[in-house]
Amino acid sequence: MVGARQEIKLKKHRYLIALIITLMVAGVVILVTISVVQNKSLPKKLKYGIVLDAGSSHTALYIYSWPAEKLNDTGIVTEVDSCKVKGPGISSYWNDIKQAGLSLKMCLEKAKERIPEKQQHVTPVYLGATAGMRLLRLQDQFLAEKLMNSVEEFIKTYPFNFQGVKIITGQEEGVFGWITVNYLKENIGKDNVGGNPETLGALDLGGASTQITFVPDGKIESEESALHIRLYGKSYNIYTHSYLCYGKDQALKLLLEKLNASDDGTVLNPCFNKGYTRTINVTAFFDSPCTSIQHSTTHQIVTVIGTGSPDQCSHDIRSIFNFSVCTWSSCSFDGVYQPKVHGKFGAFSAYYFVMDFFNLTNEKPYDLSTVKHTVMEFCSKPWGEVRNSFSINEKYLSENCFAGQYILSLLQNGYNFTSSNWETINFLRKIKGTSAGWTLGYMMNLTNMIPAEPPYTKPLTNASYLTAVIIISIFLFFLLVTGFLIFRKKVFKTQNKP
Repeated sequence: MVGARQEIKLKKHRYLIALIITLMVAGVVILVTISVVQNKSLPKKLKYGIVLDAGSSHTALYIYSWPAEKLNDTGIVTEVDSCKVKGPGISSYWNDIKQAGLSLKMCLEKAKERIPEKQQHVTPVYLGATAGMRLLRLQDQFLAEKLMNSVEEFIKTYPFNFQGVKIITGQEEGVFGWITVNYLKENIGKDNVGGNPETLGALDLGGASTQITFVPDGKIESEESALHIRLYGKSYNIYTHSYLCYGKDQALKLLLEKLNASDDGTVLNPCFNKGYTRTINVTAFFDSPCTSIQHSTTHQIVTVIGTGSPDQCSHDIRSIFNFSVCTWSSCSFDGVYQPKVHGKFGAFSAYYFVMDFFNLTNEKPYDLSTVKHTVMEFCSKPWGEVRNSFSINEKYLSENCFAGQYILSLLQNGYNFTSSNWETINFLRKIKGTSAGWTLGYMMNLTNMIPAEPPYTKPLTNASYLTAVIIISIFLFFLLVTGFLIFRKKVFKTQNKP
């Protein structure tokens, strides 16, 4: 009778131990499965892309890379290198078309050195030409096409995956700049309190055009300036407008066109430091659709003399804008519809470089009165003092007074920023090591790297994954301890048998 009872107890112990072992094995299998699914071994291969920004004043080449397995993730494309092409923008080679392509050689060679040889044939290369070529096309469409074809043929001589050259529109330039800054800030696809996506507006200033792009707080009245896009499952109603002829270089021409030359062929410019002089060829300088060479003088050569008058400079710059016409509820200038600026803004390209010259690009924005004082103080200095204080290119140095004043007027009088919202503007060059500008957004659009809907995500968040691992580990530990106690009890009873 006693033997039968012991046999039954022994069988129960065996079943219990078998159950514990089974549960432990199952727990280990589950733990390993979760770990494999959550942390799949990922290839370390990088993909590359090249974009050439053919601007009005210069061309720049950017090289981007991203992990191949994270094609549709947000915030993972980075700029790994860049190269500024020596010489002017490609539109300046209208009278020496072959040289336009040759000017890119140094930077394309650098790209060959930077990108592994085995990946060069699958690396897409794009060239986007902006306002300089838009102006040349207005002047002579056949010549513009011939120049672009010459550039295309030269780029094709390199081992990259050529994807084409294109004169992009001002709207594309604005929207792709907006996509770039918000992608790098990882704003795209995120929810904000209240359900509206919080994004960063984009302010871009080039040599021949300027763009403003943002998500307004309300309806966009002008369909011409409205764009509806869907990124990562979120919809964005974007206002964007590009102003051809209002880039920094063309705006200076507009200003000089307004200033009258005296009988002896001199032009007094209040936006140049006092004592600075520059001789210009009227026909060559004003050879642009933005200006008319029959503007104010019969002289072929004129001498521009700086008077260093900040207040007069500000007044004269305002005269290049037309604020008298508006058929909408609100406008910027020249009768162009613009809703009230809303949210925070990133100002890049020439905005950054000019403000950086004035040391006004700290992460914490300066107030408007400080910016005005700094620019006015510089404009009041005589040219001799300015030239001796800075060791930069004389042309750029001489135009910084005008550039600073122009940016103030464009942002305040043009886009209607005020002292109350000026500090929403952050003048930036790079975000997380990648240049702010249209090129990244352009490449990502053409390579379909930004999906309309959210990409596939991991089965668990990192926090959930860690919680699951801890719970299963505790469960396995409990089973191990239970099994050990049962086994120890059995051994103890066996040893104490008479």
